Amino acid sequence: MPGPLLHVGAVLTCPHTGPVTPQTGNARVLVGGLPVVTATDAYPVTGCTFQVPVGAGTKPQPCVQLRWTTPAARVLVNGQPPVLGTSVGLGVSAEGIPQGPPTVAGVQVRAVAS
Repeated sequence: MPGPLLHVGAVLTCPHTGPVTPQTGNARVLVGGLPVVTATDAYPVTGCTFQVPVGAGTKPQPCVQLRWTTPAARVLVNGQPPVLGTSVGLGVSAEGIPQGPPTVAGVQVRAVAS
């Protein structure tokens, strides 16, 4: 599905509103003056406060990263598929448990890919 290319300045949050800071090694492909992020880049989550009930208490189960399952299919950035504003991703806990889809906002709208 076509969508705007994501860059490091896009506002990403995990399903529990923990901020995500994309970290890319790409400095060659820019949109709006900012590097485009790819599916293989790191997407660490900080500040996720999600907890699951365990017995009479709770256990912290925060998202620690995002994983993208459907990046662009027809475009590559330095040999890697870029992430789009319409890409499907999941917040993932330290134990590898999927937590739900991230929220994507603040994307540029001039460069679109599919």
